[in-house]
Amino acid sequence: MTLFSETSFQNTHILVTGATGGIGYVTALALLKLGANVTATGRNEEKLSQLKQTVHYQSESSRIHVVPGDIASGDDRNRIVSEACEAFGDIEGLVNAAGITGGDLVDKIKEEDLTNIMETNFTAQIMLSQAVYKIMQKNRRGKIVNVSSLSGLRGTYGNTAYAGSKFALIGFTQSFALEAVEYGVRVNAVCPGFVDTEMAGGIIEQKALRAGISYQEMRRKIEDDLPSGRITSPEEVADTIIYLLSNSGANIIGESVKISGGSVMR
Repeated sequence: MTLFSETSFQNTHILVTGATGGIGYVTALALLKLGANVTATGRNEEKLSQLKQTVHYQSESSRIHVVPGDIASGDDRNRIVSEACEAFGDIEGLVNAAGITGGDLVDKIKEEDLTNIMETNFTAQIMLSQAVYKIMQKNRRGKIVNVSSLSGLRGTYGNTAYAGSKFALIGFTQSFALEAVEYGVRVNAVCPGFVDTEMAGGIIEQKALRAGISYQEMRRKIEDDLPSGRITSPEEVADTIIYLLSNSGANIIGESVKISGGSVMR
């Protein structure tokens, strides 16, 4: 297979969660350009409509199916998987890109916020993966990519809830990979640092407020601290996800691929 050609994923059905966010949105579009049939899901119906409209202008609308839903809901998860299979047949690839940020310092964090973060970033990912994995087990093939974070590899100040959820997702990825490989299913994770998305912008804004400086000053400080001198684009994360979904990554199993701009090298 020629990686990143217009037919790289032809006749391959991939479910992308979090498709209304930066990474999921860009990944869905990139997969369509490579020939995939894409089921895109997310909670924001307006952004899903925007995604479908963008695809329509690119003449790829017959290969996308959008399903509004919240993967934290069991009923929604079942409906998403059912509608996906009705649209394009069995799911052969899953991108778990849904996720939220939030939390606070340990002495200030609220249990409600902690529960919500863990439910969305961890529990819901496992339960959706379970539903899709049963299809992949039956067919003895499939690829799953979980979108974790550098925060799943090392802790940072004021980040206990989010980092805890992403550490948990890495543990799930590694353990799940050992079970799934027996059925020809590969499971991996990507771990980006700051990505040029709306969610990351909110995190930078919070850091700026804590430090008493402007958003622009904080972003410049973050980028100056990176060996690459810049934060990552969502397209770069999407390309890494696509590599892990492709046959080119056939012997990559249970890995957590860092996209750090050189900031984390171990």
